[in-house]
Amino acid sequence: MKYQLCKQVQYPGLERRMKLDIMTMSLLSKYVSLIFPDYRFEKILLEFERTMSMELDFTQEAKNSERTASCFRKNDVVKVPHVFWELTTKEVLTMEFCTGHKVDDLDFLRKADISPTKVAKALIELFGEMIFIHGFVHGDPHPGNILVSPRGQGRFSLVLLDHGIYKELDPKFRLDYCKLWKALISLDVQKILELGEQFGVGKYAKYFPLIFTGRTIDSKSALGTQISGEEKTRIKQDLNSLGMDDISSFMESLPPDFLVILRTDGLLRSILGNLGAPRHVRLLAYAKCAIYGHEEQSRLGSGAINRLMLQIKTSISYLHLRILIELARLLVQFNDYKHKAKDKLSWMLQKISREVLGWYKALM
Repeated sequence: MKYQLCKQVQYPGLERRMKLDIMTMSLLSKYVSLIFPDYRFEKILLEFERTMSMELDFTQEAKNSERTASCFRKNDVVKVPHVFWELTTKEVLTMEFCTGHKVDDLDFLRKADISPTKVAKALIELFGEMIFIHGFVHGDPHPGNILVSPRGQGRFSLVLLDHGIYKELDPKFRLDYCKLWKALISLDVQKILELGEQFGVGKYAKYFPLIFTGRTIDSKSALGTQISGEEKTRIKQDLNSLGMDDISSFMESLPPDFLVILRTDGLLRSILGNLGAPRHVRLLAYAKCAIYGHEEQSRLGSGAINRLMLQIKTSISYLHLRILIELARLLVQFNDYKHKAKDKLSWMLQKISREVLGWYKALM
């Protein structure tokens, strides 16, 4: 097989400049903490230093790339560029050259007759599998690192680039995160608070539903729907009561794995928003991956009958959560249709009123 080559070369002296920048940031952080004692972000700075060190080692990036390719070898939508090890060093990375357009390039998708919603679904399922099942997560999924390559007749590949920053999730954290998402979908308050204690965030666990699904822990709104005006007011009052010490305490108490998840999920949600994907696309993908990720550990080492029973149990659990999400989606659609019908009826009444008024004036 013939490949076009693409070389990535590190700027001379970059590692030295990075170490100097991190040292400067560390000093500034210490000085700020002396003036503002509630400012405590040393953990975030350490995580930043770790990820930047990974970015500067191209052999590590090549290993990450091959591991990801192995994880998705059965997925014909995901494309990871081939690594040429004989032409790769710590400062030079040589990979297969892949063509494509940014994942959120709507003009390109329309011209190529590719559905933006299908792209969004493939993207979130890709990262859902990374997070919940493999526990090996690409840490920088901005649009420039994910390309859409057309394959004709509306089909496409997602080309995943820049494998320098990855996070290998702690196995226990991954399983607990799977449980958290199952609890978030069904809004199991007791389980969410219980997992919050395990994650070490204590009272701040009540904000998990708001952060990940956009509703409060005591919300009466259906999953995926807009929260009520009353809830918005209550959220605003609650958040206004938080001080810098609360925010700092929350961020500092989060496990490092959680910080990576929050950043990754934030970037993905931004892309889904640009693609115009419905909210239920992300919820369904995460629900499915969370269930399969949770049961994956149980399947390992089990006999054939036990594996079959686990497969049935997993399918039933996913079906239950899917029904919850689909019902919420139907409710959203019904409300949309209701508002559209109301607007159309109002427009028709106004038109009739104008015509009646015109006739009346003509008669006068």
